[in-house]
Amino acid sequence: MAPDSRDAGDRPWWKGAVLYQIYPRSFQDSNGDGIGDLPGITARLEHVARLGVDAIWISPFFPSPMRDFGYDIADYCGVDPIFGTLADFDALVARAHELGIRVTIDQVYAHSSDLHPWFAQSRQDRDNDKADWFVWADPRADGTPPNNWQSVFGCPAWTWDARRRQYYMHQFLTSQPQLNVHNVAVQDALLGAMQFWLDRGVDGFRLDALNHAMHDPELRDNPPAPEGEGPRTRPFDYQIRRYSQSHPGVVDFVARIRDLTDRYGAIFTVAEVGGDLAEQEMKAYTAGEGHLNSAYGFNFLYAPALTPGLIADTLARWPDEPGMSWPSWAFENHDAPRALSRWCAPEDQPAFARLKMLLLMALRGNVILYQGEELGITQVDIPFEKLQDPEAIANWPLTLSRDGARTPLPWSVDAAEAGFTDGEPWLPLGAENVARAVAAQEGDPASLLHFTRAMIALRKANPAMRHGRLDIMRADDQCLAFRRVAEDQALTCIFNLSPTLAPWPQEVEGRGAIIAAIGDAAPGMALPPYAALLLAQE
Repeated sequence: MAPDSRDAGDRPWWKGAVLYQIYPRSFQDSNGDGIGDLPGITARLEHVARLGVDAIWISPFFPSPMRDFGYDIADYCGVDPIFGTLADFDALVARAHELGIRVTIDQVYAHSSDLHPWFAQSRQDRDNDKADWFVWADPRADGTPPNNWQSVFGCPAWTWDARRRQYYMHQFLTSQPQLNVHNVAVQDALLGAMQFWLDRGVDGFRLDALNHAMHDPELRDNPPAPEGEGPRTRPFDYQIRRYSQSHPGVVDFVARIRDLTDRYGAIFTVAEVGGDLAEQEMKAYTAGEGHLNSAYGFNFLYAPALTPGLIADTLARWPDEPGMSWPSWAFENHDAPRALSRWCAPEDQPAFARLKMLLLMALRGNVILYQGEELGITQVDIPFEKLQDPEAIANWPLTLSRDGARTPLPWSVDAAEAGFTDGEPWLPLGAENVARAVAAQEGDPASLLHFTRAMIALRKANPAMRHGRLDIMRADDQCLAFRRVAEDQALTCIFNLSPTLAPWPQEVEGRGAIIAAIGDAAPGMALPPYAALLLAQE
């Protein structure tokens, strides 16, 4: 049985929740093949439960040729044998629920694998039952693709298919053909897959790259991006993706998703949204009661630095106002470089890891931890000959490999391969991360692991942190200060995000009961580097 659907304040369980992302290939291997699997996750769920999180989000485990490591799905209603069986999945859900953990899984609706039976049938001819289940287009008069759209992974978004004598669209790999989600029959099939997992007891869904799910049916060219707007490492970066993605029809599909999930009670839905219109689309997908519960973007995931201005500007766009959506935030995930390797010097990582964890728990919205974040795992430098990431291989050396953030989780300092596997791990763990293993930190009350548990407990114990209003008080070059306010509680949160001493912010009274303090922070005093303080106000 799933945990209760409401919190103590009669709010939905997911509002203000802490989720823990599990990348199954790298969590725990149970059979010695070097790849993590579902039984491995089940065996380690007590570690997740001790963190105190509300739910897990499991990245794809469906049947797949693994050209994009599960985000190229060949069967939406199964488990790939490298990860286990449907019985293994059922056992995982049952054990998670026993431990009070809800289970959220990925759904990928923008594209499938080219090995999916739907695509195999669609490409046979132009008249079969699934002929228009994918995005097909005739060539231009000179045989070239129908427009200028580019894929995320560094090639044109169109590939010629000799059988149909047409191009098919793909926004990522050529082996990930674009589903025609404009087609109601395709929507019905995807909703059928969602219902399959709802019937198996899942508690929520993370919708991958949702704003990529629909394109402009007129196939108009994307306009060029203005000079100076971010790095340009691939053709994709040279365009404003106005027509290849971000079609307003996604909102209607979202309403159908919500109609289905509402039949199953308190099901959590969160969309991943990136691109030029991310904030606008996040709000559109989550507006009102008839759409998704939440969405998250890439505000922090690819940021080269974590600054007071970035945080304040991002949070100010999501005020606590009638009709405003409820956001989710992540500092790390399987697609982005590890935050400690992006945001501070190596010698500052221990202090910054604590600051980062307390800050994340103090934000308004849901927070998503990525596996290993509780240990202070850093980015591993993977040599080219060991790369697995197809995007990095195709665009070497300009694209930083996602592999460095996907390395296996270290469980024990003393065990072979840090307790992750009895075989050869699919990616190297990195010696510096082995030293941060769970067992090593478990025995150290001052470790980041224990600190993370304490910060999650702090968030759950304080209504202002979990669901209160957030008001920015100060954001300068060093210091960020904001107030969290709930019905019966007000907290003032002060963070020095710099490696140098920062003056106490004049906007903040230096009094109040200390709820949390790191880095020798004291009320009313100058803040040491990477120090933070949470004060309860009367």
